[in-house]
Amino acid sequence: MRRTLLLFTLLLVFIPAYAAEPCTTATSDCTRWVSLGNQARSLIYSTYPLDQKNDRIVRALIVVHGQGRDADNYFRTSLAAAFLANAFADTIVISPRFASNNGAGCRDTLGPNEVNWPCGGDSWRSGGVATNNAQLTSYDFMDAIVRALARKENFPNLRAIVVSGHSAGGQFVTRYEMGNQVHESISIPITYVVANPSSYSYLDPERPSGTSNELRPFGDARNCTTFDSWPYGLKNRTGYTAKISDDLLKKQLASRPVTYLLGELDVLPLAGFDSSCPAMAQGPTRLARGQSFAAYVNAKYNAQHKTVVVPLCGHNARCMFTAEVALPILFPKV
Repeated sequence: MRRTLLLFTLLLVFIPAYAAEPCTTATSDCTRWVSLGNQARSLIYSTYPLDQKNDRIVRALIVVHGQGRDADNYFRTSLAAAFLANAFADTIVISPRFASNNGAGCRDTLGPNEVNWPCGGDSWRSGGVATNNAQLTSYDFMDAIVRALARKENFPNLRAIVVSGHSAGGQFVTRYEMGNQVHESISIPITYVVANPSSYSYLDPERPSGTSNELRPFGDARNCTTFDSWPYGLKNRTGYTAKISDDLLKKQLASRPVTYLLGELDVLPLAGFDSSCPAMAQGPTRLARGQSFAAYVNAKYNAQHKTVVVPLCGHNARCMFTAEVALPILFPKV
């Protein structure tokens, strides 16, 4: 009997413990809280816990929702993509919720101590300050997720982090990519996938001219006075990026790996399309804006950003993220 107990004990010590099966339902069963300090917290959907050891995980996919703040739907889309990529076993999939309730345009139900992110204006999608905590910005939330993933005691074999977002989430990611202060501070490579945003943050007053990618100083600055103000340009920044110099933002934008994932059919002013004058200064459609911005940063700032046009997709996250050409970008080989 003692011999049997000793053998069982040795097996527990020397056989590696495997994590539980991934959580794959967009319900409260798959939600977890991310602490942001001083009892503040925000919600994520996740296939695995962030605070438990998991030897199997080699990559992480983070997908940021659109303006509807429907993290549950984006989690479903991410799960579908993981299934198609045969990546469930070794990928942690995360969809953070930037919950907002201002009693008008945004009416999310907030949990106890949940951070209330700004609904409009300098919003969650551009690193805005929380409405119920002046010490936190929406990019601090993403920083906390990335830092949790980088903890070797929990994810010793993690070798790639992909931060992606569609529509308003694409706006979040393109500005988080250029502004975040964790990219070089962790040992795990981070790549960014920017899908179909309505606008980008230009680094100077030049804008695309006509239907070509030719860049010229913006000619209607007198009538469109905010064309170069944050989040469309670098002037008058607030929130997370306010204390970062223009030069550092330019350097970070150019040096970090980005893929612009653009829908071939995303050419209609639908689904929250930004038709304001500073957005229209960047091009007539989301597809045109993405192609112009990528060409601009590569030509003028020596970036090595990639553009992938997804055939037959319009402004639809499920179509974009489950497309065959998108899967190896979202789930890179490691």
